[in-house]
Amino acid sequence: MKILIKTKIPKNYQIVFSKFNLQLFKALKPPIVNLVVERFDGCKKGDEIHLKMDFFGLANQRWISHITDDFRGDYEIHFVDEGALLPPPLKKWKHIHRVEKINETNCFVVDDITYTSGNQLLDLVLYPALYLMFLYRVPVYKKELS
Repeated sequence: MKILIKTKIPKNYQIVFSKFNLQLFKALKPPIVNLVVERFDGCKKGDEIHLKMDFFGLANQRWISHITDDFRGDYEIHFVDEGALLPPPLKKWKHIHRVEKINETNCFVVDDITYTSGNQLLDLVLYPALYLMFLYRVPVYKKELS
């Protein structure tokens, strides 16, 4: 399944990307998710993020993501986190975090997510909850990054 959410931010894309750090990560956590950050290396290839969380009613689930790619260009900066250890029922997770330049003073923050549980019906059941968790980020991005 695919989730794609774009948020327009009235600021230069390089300045916006410079704010992708642990503080922003914690601010983006939906209030319904109990989350403990055990490790946060950053947003560069080779970095890791380790979480303990309550996810879909399952307590103390572990989530480990590896940053598998990062890129800085004239019109986009991005990094990719991929699930190395995921809570059930997820089997695969790939999240491309993009900041796209619109012009010198505006950009889009893009959450581009692909996931699967291994079961298409279950993927559809999970979609509304996951979509809403990432839609929650829109006002947080606007507040924290503008």
